Amino acid sequence: MTILVIEDDRKLARLIIRGLKEEGHAIVHCDTGEEGAARLEGERFDACVLDVLLPGVDGFEVLEHVRAHGVTTPILMLTARDGVDDRVRGLNLGADDYLVKPFAFAELLARLGALLRRGVAQRGTLLAHDGLTLEATTRQVRVDEHEVTLSAKQFALLEFLLRRRGEVVARTALLEHVFGYKFDPGTNVVDVHVANLRQIIDRAQGPSRIETIRGIGYRLGRPDAA
Repeated sequence: MTILVIEDDRKLARLIIRGLKEEGHAIVHCDTGEEGAARLEGERFDACVLDVLLPGVDGFEVLEHVRAHGVTTPILMLTARDGVDDRVRGLNLGADDYLVKPFAFAELLARLGALLRRGVAQRGTLLAHDGLTLEATTRQVRVDEHEVTLSAKQFALLEFLLRRRGEVVARTALLEHVFGYKFDPGTNVVDVHVANLRQIIDRAQGPSRIETIRGIGYRLGRPDAA
């Protein structure tokens, strides 16, 4: 799953990101409300962790803006304020859950897990294309009816491509959403993981299920498969 973390406290952000990555999630991080709102509007995420006390545009404003623009991403709000009025305000603006700082990471993980399960149920747990099936909740993958084992990153990469089947997915998008890079540091990590994934999911004969779009990135399936 790909989670957007909007948190300006660097220490807390590092703790959240590290913990979520250890659970196998891909993380995108930003530290301002302006960038967070733009990300939520322009990109697809499975969930968002949103701090209330952000510099400039605060979390309430971000929440109100993105909900007004049709963004349905599940959002867990974080705040140092434990007043009932703040919690009610956040929920009324469209937050899916609320967590008061300081909190145990286990509680954040449990609350976020509930939101992710809800989001998966709404979007569909079973993804399928050309003999591939991926079950998001059980993390089972089958290739032509045969179950295969994928690493956490291979699973995240395949799920990302399946949810965008028929679309050209830029290498930079995969770097950020699946591998957590905010920029391209000259790494070939995407190409290596795609090559390894192809060895597992491709048939012995015929073209690869994952097409290379030269100079841009990759596409799983033709445009009419989207």
